Amino acid sequence: MVVCGDDGLAHRLAAELRGVYREQVTLVVPPAGRRVRQPVVGRARAASAALLDMVNAAVNRTGNGDPGGADRELDATEPTEDVLADAGVERATALALVYDDDETNIRAALTARRLNPRLRLVLRLYNRRLGQHIEELLDQSATLATGDGAGAGAGSTTVLSDADTAAPALAATALVGTSKVVETDGLLLRAVERNPPRPGEVADPGLCTLALLSATSNDPAGADGSEDSGEQGPQLLPDATAVEAATGRGTVALEQVSYSGPPLPAGRAGVPAFGELFSRRLRWSLAGLAACVVALAVALMLVTDDHPLHATYVTLLDLFSINEPAHNKDTGRQILQLLSGFVGLLLLPVLLAAVLEALGTFRSASALRKPPRGLGGHVVLLGLGKIGTRVLTRLREMDIPVVCVEADPEARGMATARRLRVPVVLGDVTQEGVLEAAKIHRAHSLLALTSVDTTNLEAVLYARSVRSRLRVVLRLYDDDFATAVYRTLRAAHPGALTRSRSVTHLAAPSFAGAMMGRQILGAIPVERRVLLFAAVEVAGHPQLEGKTVGEAFRAGAWRVLALEVSDGGRAEGGAPERARESRLVWELPDTYVLRGSDRVVLAATRRGLAELLGRRARRGADV
Repeated sequence: MVVCGDDGLAHRLAAELRGVYREQVTLVVPPAGRRVRQPVVGRARAASAALLDMVNAAVNRTGNGDPGGADRELDATEPTEDVLADAGVERATALALVYDDDETNIRAALTARRLNPRLRLVLRLYNRRLGQHIEELLDQSATLATGDGAGAGAGSTTVLSDADTAAPALAATALVGTSKVVETDGLLLRAVERNPPRPGEVADPGLCTLALLSATSNDPAGADGSEDSGEQGPQLLPDATAVEAATGRGTVALEQVSYSGPPLPAGRAGVPAFGELFSRRLRWSLAGLAACVVALAVALMLVTDDHPLHATYVTLLDLFSINEPAHNKDTGRQILQLLSGFVGLLLLPVLLAAVLEALGTFRSASALRKPPRGLGGHVVLLGLGKIGTRVLTRLREMDIPVVCVEADPEARGMATARRLRVPVVLGDVTQEGVLEAAKIHRAHSLLALTSVDTTNLEAVLYARSVRSRLRVVLRLYDDDFATAVYRTLRAAHPGALTRSRSVTHLAAPSFAGAMMGRQILGAIPVERRVLLFAAVEVAGHPQLEGKTVGEAFRAGAWRVLALEVSDGGRAEGGAPERARESRLVWELPDTYVLRGSDRVVLAATRRGLAELLGRRARRGADV
């Protein structure tokens, strides 16, 4: 594996590949004096490099490293052709280009594809539309160069954004307090630890039971996570018999992340509600005029003994002054005509005011909204940069009420906030009164996602002074600084949930999974072991094809969780099927027979997935 980058994500990704997947990694970074300096308290490179050294030392102590497979680090200002060749891309399995500049990543990807058409490429691009075109271009180039479709997973290109990959975990942390999240089919799935059931109680397995925790799971240092630890270590992917026999052991269950709080009290996005279209005074004026018209029509019907519909028609003609003068009629009819004309004079300015108010409302529909009165149980989001914008979109997709706070009126996410009709408070979050305007005292949680660590920390400390039990999640660039802040806030507020997250820490698993192959959806740690989630085609896997879901399950190795189907169902008789939107079916019966055309989502250990996919399992892969 070759990783090229100029910030903390490159070092964190290298540590993820080496520590989780036990891969040999070559890291290409700029010289120390020319690396990008982030506007934060700490420096991510030092923390990431320390983590990489710690992982390598642990691997050497356990004897699980590859003989002669020591990681390399190359200093290079730019990923030129000579630098990529020196890094060994011609012999590498995958290359990750995670520079902060999109143009640098694209240029290096084109060069690397020419050097090795079968190389698996992972690019970091913020521009998603451009990323789709680049992905198609590089995949087509690999297919033409190899002439055989590049094989399964070889020569593939995956374009990711650290903002996109970190957003689901940040959103889930704000809702349920955990970042052990896997995103698939537009759903957020979390692994939740549950305490041992009491005598007579039945543990809720959720979507499924992923693992049995060790008997000493309350003391993580006591679980060695080795294969020989027996009942003391965690048991991944247990069968029903093992779950029933386990006593006094907690479980890890898979659940769907959802929001059950109060909905956002606002109209549809981009469509003002009737109450916002006209002011209250104007609505009362229109109601009064309508009542006058009805009264005049009833009076005319009584005076002339006319039909109600005809009386209403004549009243409207008098109202708009387009009826014949009633000088030859009786006195009652003449008085009603005069009153109708007078009401018509009052109607003209009211209609003009209604038109002007409606035009003004639609003109300001794209303007920023203020937090509505009585709003509570919402999420306060600080910062509308590239990370905050992605998190905002994710939260609104889940119908979660959000109030944003942003100091820059020209920030990247302001257009998104206007489009989604999300209330925004303009102002510096460190100034007094800004968080109060965002209703922080009635909020469910606070997400501090600005680009400055000190601003996030100051906002969280002030919010805690307003509401001590507020759930807070703050984005910190430096891993060491994030750990120190988390421990201090947890000690100061033991009754409140606090999470400090580094974007590089959240994004690295997705980039590492993409380097291992497109089918890897994510990884969830269970004590000192790791569960992988993958999307696999059933065809070509004898352990799955032609077997039922129950027969395909292998305890401790892999388990089928869901089946990908089309909304219109399967085609009959092998006829070609029209393109349909796919979805996942989670509650699969054990008797369902897996077909070669199926695509499934499964949970697996590293060793089990390597065996299933026909890869070489590394020694100690599940430790």
